[in-house]
Amino acid sequence: MSFVADWQRRYTVVGLSFLAVVICYVDRVNISVAIIPMSADLGWDLETRGIVLSSFFAGYLLLQIVGGRLADRFGGKIVLGIGVLVWSLFTLLTPPAAFLGLGILLLARIGMGMGEAVTFPAFYSLYGRWIPVGERARAVAFSNSGIPLGTILGLVVTPIIVTHLGWEWAFYLFGVLGIVWYLPWSWKVTASPDEDPTISSEEKAYIESELAGSGDVESPAWWTFLGYAPVWAIIVAHFCNNWSLYVLLSWLPTFVSEGLGVDFHSVGWMTMIPHLASFFFLNFAGNIADRLIASGMEVGRVRKLMQTIGFGGIAGSLLIVAEVESAWAAIAVMAVGSALGAFVTGGFSVNHMDIAPRHAGTLMGITNTAGTIPGIIGVYVSGLILQATGSWALVFQVTAGVTLFGLVFFLIFASGRRIFD
Repeated sequence: MSFVADWQRRYTVVGLSFLAVVICYVDRVNISVAIIPMSADLGWDLETRGIVLSSFFAGYLLLQIVGGRLADRFGGKIVLGIGVLVWSLFTLLTPPAAFLGLGILLLARIGMGMGEAVTFPAFYSLYGRWIPVGERARAVAFSNSGIPLGTILGLVVTPIIVTHLGWEWAFYLFGVLGIVWYLPWSWKVTASPDEDPTISSEEKAYIESELAGSGDVESPAWWTFLGYAPVWAIIVAHFCNNWSLYVLLSWLPTFVSEGLGVDFHSVGWMTMIPHLASFFFLNFAGNIADRLIASGMEVGRVRKLMQTIGFGGIAGSLLIVAEVESAWAAIAVMAVGSALGAFVTGGFSVNHMDIAPRHAGTLMGITNTAGTIPGIIGVYVSGLILQATGSWALVFQVTAGVTLFGLVFFLIFASGRRIFD
């Protein structure tokens, strides 16, 4: 049988969602490299850089819960499609906004953040309708592996564009990607299998049988979720995970360039290595988690085991890298930490679907709201620490402490049992 004949429609949904995440992070990360020549041109100090980098997350914070609710109600296809178009437009507008003034740039970055805010709630909601329960951990892991891949592309390609064309073109060229992506998304994806005229009867029957008991129902009021300790376990874990993620996304290129003395043109290639490790191990960890559950291990125990490996690896690498002086040694330590950190995809990341399979979009919106706060606080505080002390070690030590707190909280309060029907 041919490859085309074997292709399942849900694979298209997952594949294009993965590409959306890749583009999301390319457009998000490029400024962490471009800000180095931008700062030189526009006269920004470290504190101003922190304000610019963190402004994105103000917009990202605003539409998390709204995006999840809209996706659960109207379908993830339309919500994600509009989100990609919005953030692509504001990516294209970033250079002219920067030349018009800092205030205009901050508004553009906030607008971009609002567009990207719906990404994860939308595809979580979409997967709740398209992806059978037994495939969800792998589907989420694959989609989330778009985070490091998009980061790698942004880190490697941005210096090349900046060197040959100028920093403005890093935004112009990357901004077009989302518009190109939207064409197959609008043609090939539907909100649910019922709306897809090309899906085979066999695949549709399989999906419906696997999703039995998790069909469309109205979500409870969002604040209802906050009355349950396992929800708070995910919220706190998401916050702590994203503290380390966003601090590294925003400041790792500057650390490598200015803290370790690496030439600007080599920054992208060096900083991509930890993200490359994360890309491979995300998919590995998702399969490990599914296999452990299939072998009979209790779901909650699997989630806590994966979380321990992930957060333990992140915290350990941060504490070690704070004492390393060699650039390559630092990158090697960060790569090991990123590989181990990928195991959280089998922990809190998919735990939303364990406790609220019918309301995963809404719950993801709630927890990702908390997960966005470190993008504002963590990134800005790191800039203040650097401005006041010049200590990269202190930045990494604070981040490790936040990560360890999240691990302890998750181990105490997390659950693998369904709470919301």
